[in-house]
Amino acid sequence: MPTMTSSEERRRLALSDADVTVRAGEDGARRFAGYASVFNSRTAIGNPLRWGFYEEIAPGAFTKTLAEGDARMLIDHDSYYVVSRMSAGTLALAEDEHGLAVDSALDGELSYVRDLQANLANGNITGMSFGFYVIKDEWNTETLEVEGADPVEVEVRVIREVRLVEVSAVTFPAYPETEAELKAVARALDRRGDFAAVEAAARHRPELLDLVHIDREPGEPTRDAQAPAEPVVSTQPPGLPLSMRMNALAARYGLSR
Repeated sequence: MPTMTSSEERRRLALSDADVTVRAGEDGARRFAGYASVFNSRTAIGNPLRWGFYEEIAPGAFTKTLAEGDARMLIDHDSYYVVSRMSAGTLALAEDEHGLAVDSALDGELSYVRDLQANLANGNITGMSFGFYVIKDEWNTETLEVEGADPVEVEVRVIREVRLVEVSAVTFPAYPETEAELKAVARALDRRGDFAAVEAAARHRPELLDLVHIDREPGEPTRDAQAPAEPVVSTQPPGLPLSMRMNALAARYGLSR
């Protein structure tokens, strides 16, 4: 069986989808509110028609981690810029019917929190993100109709449970075909632990072979199980004349000479 590893993954949500607002709390202090993740919303990770996949976060994926964890809110996933923390009572995270809701205090004594507020007002902060480890996921294959082309088989990953590390306000959105997206696909394939899936994606993006860290058992086939087997190379001594080796192969596979 392949060796499966698990590494931290990150997903981003555009500011318009994150519904981010800065508002006054009951005590008059300003607070940050929004969504770090949205449920049942299909997102393209990489290029799903060639080397990537579609992904959905299922409702309930954060239930256990919110009960047991101590997530922080950061800026751009940088632990130096801690905005708030659950155990400190300055960060509230909750699941609702829409997704993972974020409600954070904004401490004006911190210069980078003041910068965060200004960047939100100026449109320099482009979205929300969260860092997590996958605990439970499932992969399915679906047929996607493509206009002007034959239907394409695409893979869909549904994340059922995560261990949440942090949520972040982020500066840069995620663009397809970038190195960040390639690494996101590699991390998911690491978690999946399926070497055949790695090879299928690597036909279009060979770089994935250098980024994925799972191993194949000795002798494990790497070709499609339904692909016809290639003729075995003759075991005759290599010193035999070519004509004799060809005749031996013809006799072995019932070929006419």
